[in-house]
Amino acid sequence: MTSATVGAIDIVAWFVYLFSAVLFVVGLHFMNSPKTARKGNQISAFGMVVAVLMAFIVLFAKGFVNIVAVVVLVVGILIGAVAGVVSAKKVKMTDMPQLVSVFNTVGGGAAALVALNDILTKEGTPDIVVLITAGLGILIGSVTFTGSLIAAGKLQGIKWVKKLNLPGKGVWNILFAVLSVASLVMLCVQPEQRLLWSILTTVFALCYGLVFVIPIGGADMPVVISVLNACTGTAVAMSGLAIDNVALIVAGALVGSAGVTLSILMAQAMNRPLLSVLAGGFGGGADAAAAGDGPEGTMKETTPDDLAVQLVYAQKVIFVPGFGLAQAQAQRELADLGELLKGHGVEVSYAIHPVAGRMPGHMNVLLAEDNELNAEIAQTLLESEGVVVTRAVNGNEVVDLYLSHPAGSFDAILMDIMMPDMDGYEATRAIRLSEKVDAADIPIIALTANAFAEDAKAAHDAGMNAHLSKPLDFNKLKNILARIKKNGSVSL
Repeated sequence: MTSATVGAIDIVAWFVYLFSAVLFVVGLHFMNSPKTARKGNQISAFGMVVAVLMAFIVLFAKGFVNIVAVVVLVVGILIGAVAGVVSAKKVKMTDMPQLVSVFNTVGGGAAALVALNDILTKEGTPDIVVLITAGLGILIGSVTFTGSLIAAGKLQGIKWVKKLNLPGKGVWNILFAVLSVASLVMLCVQPEQRLLWSILTTVFALCYGLVFVIPIGGADMPVVISVLNACTGTAVAMSGLAIDNVALIVAGALVGSAGVTLSILMAQAMNRPLLSVLAGGFGGGADAAAAGDGPEGTMKETTPDDLAVQLVYAQKVIFVPGFGLAQAQAQRELADLGELLKGHGVEVSYAIHPVAGRMPGHMNVLLAEDNELNAEIAQTLLESEGVVVTRAVNGNEVVDLYLSHPAGSFDAILMDIMMPDMDGYEATRAIRLSEKVDAADIPIIALTANAFAEDAKAAHDAGMNAHLSKPLDFNKLKNILARIKKNGSVSL
């Protein structure tokens, strides 16, 4: 192949990678809203497919030295694709954080290996730019690899991982951080000894990832995962700079900047400056939390009995459900507690957790059903699909629950028609006429005893979006919820 042809292929590849990078940016923009998040994911995935196909075109156009390497590459892609699809489809929504952590592990490890390969296989002595960028890719990628593994193990509840203890964690953190940076500096100062210093940088960084995450408690884990996600993106960007690949540079920069932004926002929501968290506040308790510029004070321990007394004598209680509640599947117990407090004259309301928030793809459904057996069946089926269910037993209760939650708290309402106090039609009209921002748009699905056309018409006239007859056809319900998740709405 002539040099002119090779040059033309490189130019085309550069523009294709730039196009992929634009798709990444557009996809990230669409992820700003739950209604368009799925489309954003698809656009970004398409951009990555385009970039991978272009890489193969360049590989075959320029030729390759070893066919075995190409076969290994293709097999690796196939294995990774299958593993990714299977894990994404089977994982429960409450297990999503540990899946993200595992993906961070893969991303960080891959970035470190790419950077290692670029340094060790370079003909001659690598220049200082390659040494710095690839060295940073090795260091950050290695930290992400081991740190994310420990984070995933803790979130999954693996006993031996949860029992890991590190006495003198501050000393170990400082030691391995200094050793990692020192070996990276020596890699740049003595490039002729790059094999030695690359191995030492990798080993020290892997150890730092372990000592960095092992002391962390579950309460800080969302921030940890976000920080490690930012590290993955930064490592990928550094590897992209080392091999001069614009798609990797932009994709890594986007992931890194998004991860840093999210980490800062979560730290602010916890009233803890991010720098103090990174400097050793992880799992540090009240002292660490008070070390920064946020609100200060002394943590007050309590018991269930003391808390019960405080709740009963309170005038107003705000529940802020977090990730632990979802994992324990204690939504019904929380709703029962709220109703018990209301019975004592306490004003009860709910808020969205500033850190846990809502996981990607997570659905919250308000189920209004006065028949206990029907309600239990529907709740069990919905929760098996990762849906978080809040239950009401009559029309007044479903309206109160809807109005007491912030707009956007529920993705849909399943409304039984024949309920005491207020039937489903009246409850729907009350919701539609309320002044909440999402009152006109929230999907409400009618549940009736019959499948007659007049039932569907009555539901439509009352302002409902869809109609299901009992006994509940769960496949139809799943299809309706899938359409709501995809489009944000559904219609009769």
